[in-house]
Amino acid sequence: MERTFVIGDVHGCAAELEDLLAVLNPGRDDRVIFVGDLVNRGPNTSGVLRIARSIPGARAVLGNHELRLLEYRRTKDESRLKPYDRETLSVLTEEDWKYLHTMEERIELPEHRALVVHAGLLPDRPWRTQPLRVISRIQVVDSNGEAWKRSECRDGTFWADLWEGPPFVVYGHTPTRFPRHSRWAVGIDTGVAYGGELTAFVFPERKLVSVPARRAYVKKNGWSTAG
Repeated sequence: MERTFVIGDVHGCAAELEDLLAVLNPGRDDRVIFVGDLVNRGPNTSGVLRIARSIPGARAVLGNHELRLLEYRRTKDESRLKPYDRETLSVLTEEDWKYLHTMEERIELPEHRALVVHAGLLPDRPWRTQPLRVISRIQVVDSNGEAWKRSECRDGTFWADLWEGPPFVVYGHTPTRFPRHSRWAVGIDTGVAYGGELTAFVFPERKLVSVPARRAYVKKNGWSTAG
């Protein structure tokens, strides 16, 4: 039976990506999809991109970290760069840049009535028309129905708690110690770069597979324990 493996935010953790792929053991007819944020934070962004390129037919959606790098490459505006962006920029090859340009805004899985996006969706608007600036960075929704990052709107409601599908949404972006389950969505950024796990969601079984981080590469205080 053909399987689809949706892999959470890798964030430069190439060794853990190898560990997860060894457990998943995708076959010739299986598909691999990344939820974005393959780059930054961990020790080996180029290694992650090299592995992703090597998987036949693998696809990836754009995360906010890839978007920031691509914006800099287009504009040369350094004002939005973070320190780890500069580290990543120093190691990216032309092959890496070519791969970043192939990443997609969203990936539909109609046979599973599912959708893969990086961050999430506004719950009251058609998902096909929602712009990349929303679906690559949303975490919460304010009282006016607008999208924000959690740090920008502390009293907002997490978008997945409001989402009523279909489609069923598989997303990353918001790191939690364990996968975050909602009726119509599952979050699979389990903080591998922070010493958590790297997680995949598997169709058609709709099961989760995780491997532990080999170590914590960066510190993050107060990341969510929501399950």
